[in-house]
Amino acid sequence: MDENIKLKMMLPKIPDIELVAIEGMDRMARHMGIPDEKISEAHVLVTEAVINAFEHSGQKNPLVQVEFTMTLEKLTIFVRDFGKGFKLEDIEDPDIDKKLGSPHKRGWGLKLMESMSDDFKVDSNEKGTKITIIKNLQ
Repeated sequence: MDENIKLKMMLPKIPDIELVAIEGMDRMARHMGIPDEKISEAHVLVTEAVINAFEHSGQKNPLVQVEFTMTLEKLTIFVRDFGKGFKLEDIEDPDIDKKLGSPHKRGWGLKLMESMSDDFKVDSNEKGTKITIIKNLQ
Protein backbone atom coordinates (compact mmCIF):
# COMPACT_ATOMS: atom_id res chain seq x y z
CA MET A 1 0.00 0.00 0.00
CA ASP A 2 1.70 3.18 -1.22
CA GLU A 3 -0.85 5.48 0.32
CA ASN A 4 -0.61 8.94 1.77
CA ILE A 5 -3.71 10.04 3.67
CA LYS A 6 -4.46 13.38 5.25
CA LEU A 7 -6.89 14.66 7.83
CA LYS A 8 -7.45 18.33 8.64
CA MET A 9 -9.63 19.78 11.37
CA MET A 10 -10.30 22.98 13.30
CA LEU A 11 -10.89 22.42 16.99
CA PRO A 12 -12.80 24.80 19.26
CA LYS A 13 -11.79 25.06 22.90
CA ILE A 14 -14.11 22.62 24.64
CA PRO A 15 -13.19 20.01 27.25
CA ASP A 16 -11.36 16.94 25.90
CA ILE A 17 -11.52 18.11 22.27
CA GLU A 18 -7.99 16.78 21.74
CA LEU A 19 -9.56 13.31 21.92
CA VAL A 20 -11.35 14.04 18.63
CA ALA A 21 -7.97 14.60 16.96
CA ILE A 22 -6.56 11.42 18.52
CA GLU A 23 -9.56 9.39 17.37
CA GLY A 24 -9.09 10.65 13.82
CA MET A 25 -5.40 9.77 13.90
CA ASP A 26 -6.19 6.30 15.28
CA ARG A 27 -8.70 5.66 12.51
CA MET A 28 -6.13 6.67 9.92
CA ALA A 29 -3.60 4.26 11.43
CA ARG A 30 -6.10 1.39 11.49
CA HIS A 31 -6.99 2.08 7.85
CA MET A 32 -3.29 1.94 6.95
CA GLY A 33 -2.74 -1.23 9.01
CA ILE A 34 -0.34 0.48 11.41
CA PRO A 35 -0.22 -1.30 14.78
CA ASP A 36 -1.42 0.51 17.91
CA GLU A 37 2.02 0.33 19.52
CA LYS A 38 3.48 2.35 16.63
CA ILE A 39 0.95 5.16 17.06
CA SER A 40 0.65 5.24 20.88
CA GLU A 41 3.43 7.78 21.49
CA ALA A 42 1.73 10.09 19.00
CA HIS A 43 -1.25 10.28 21.41
CA VAL A 44 0.97 12.12 23.91
CA LEU A 45 2.36 14.40 21.21
CA VAL A 46 -1.08 15.39 19.90
CA THR A 47 -2.51 15.90 23.37
CA GLU A 48 0.38 18.09 24.46
CA ALA A 49 0.44 20.15 21.25
CA VAL A 50 -3.31 20.81 21.22
CA ILE A 51 -3.57 21.66 24.91
CA ASN A 52 -0.52 23.96 24.67
CA ALA A 53 -2.04 25.71 21.66
CA PHE A 54 -5.25 26.45 23.55
CA GLU A 55 -3.49 27.40 26.76
CA HIS A 56 -0.84 29.69 25.32
CA SER A 57 -2.52 31.30 22.31
CA GLY A 58 -3.74 34.22 24.41
CA GLN A 59 -7.10 34.24 22.64
CA LYS A 60 -10.48 34.41 24.34
CA ASN A 61 -12.13 31.88 22.00
CA PRO A 62 -9.24 30.08 20.34
CA LEU A 63 -9.39 27.68 17.45
CA VAL A 64 -6.62 25.17 16.86
CA GLN A 65 -5.86 23.74 13.44
CA VAL A 66 -4.69 20.12 13.44
CA GLU A 67 -3.48 18.21 10.39
CA PHE A 68 -2.21 14.67 10.07
CA THR A 69 -0.40 13.25 7.06
CA MET A 70 0.28 9.53 7.33
CA THR A 71 2.15 7.00 5.25
CA LEU A 72 3.29 3.54 6.26
CA GLU A 73 6.68 5.07 7.08
CA LYS A 74 5.82 8.23 8.99
CA LEU A 75 3.22 10.43 10.62
CA THR A 76 3.41 14.20 10.28
CA ILE A 77 1.47 16.14 12.93
CA PHE A 78 0.86 19.85 12.35
CA VAL A 79 -0.76 21.96 15.07
CA ARG A 80 -1.39 25.67 14.70
CA ASP A 81 -2.94 28.35 16.85
CA PHE A 82 -3.76 31.87 15.72
CA GLY A 83 -2.66 33.63 18.88
CA LYS A 84 0.00 36.06 19.96
CA GLY A 85 2.99 33.77 19.40
CA PHE A 86 6.21 33.74 21.39
CA LYS A 87 9.95 33.90 20.93
CA LEU A 88 11.43 30.44 21.12
CA GLU A 89 14.69 31.83 22.51
CA ASP A 90 12.73 33.18 25.52
CA ILE A 91 11.70 29.66 26.53
CA GLU A 92 14.06 28.06 29.05
CA ASP A 93 14.69 24.35 29.04
CA PRO A 94 13.10 23.00 32.20
CA ASP A 95 15.53 22.15 35.01
CA ILE A 96 14.38 19.12 37.01
CA ASP A 97 16.11 20.26 40.20
CA LYS A 98 14.51 23.71 40.06
CA LYS A 99 11.08 22.26 39.21
CA LEU A 100 11.15 19.81 42.12
CA GLY A 101 11.79 22.61 44.60
CA SER A 102 9.21 24.94 43.10
CA PRO A 103 5.42 25.14 43.34
CA HIS A 104 5.44 25.68 39.53
CA LYS A 105 5.98 22.17 38.12
CA ARG A 106 4.71 22.89 34.62
CA GLY A 107 6.64 23.96 31.55
CA TRP A 108 7.73 20.61 30.13
CA GLY A 109 5.57 20.59 26.98
CA LEU A 110 8.01 21.66 24.27
CA LYS A 111 10.85 19.60 25.74
CA LEU A 112 8.61 16.54 26.01
CA MET A 113 7.37 16.86 22.44
CA GLU A 114 10.88 17.37 21.12
CA SER A 115 12.23 14.34 23.00
CA MET A 116 9.45 12.05 21.74
CA SER A 117 9.64 13.20 18.10
CA ASP A 118 11.87 12.09 15.27
CA ASP A 119 11.77 15.67 14.00
CA PHE A 120 10.30 18.71 15.75
CA LYS A 121 9.91 22.26 14.49
CA VAL A 122 8.32 25.36 16.04
CA ASP A 123 7.54 28.52 14.08
CA SER A 124 6.00 31.34 16.07
CA ASN A 125 5.27 34.99 15.41
CA GLU A 126 2.58 37.59 16.15
CA LYS A 127 0.11 35.66 13.93
CA GLY A 128 0.35 32.43 15.90
CA THR A 129 2.40 29.33 16.50
CA LYS A 130 2.91 26.33 14.25
CA ILE A 131 4.32 23.05 15.50
CA THR A 132 5.35 20.34 13.07
CA ILE A 133 6.18 16.91 14.45
CA ILE A 134 7.45 13.90 12.53
CA LYS A 135 7.03 10.46 14.08
CA ASN A 136 8.61 7.56 12.21
CA LEU A 137 6.36 4.52 12.09
CA GLN A 138 8.88 1.95 10.82
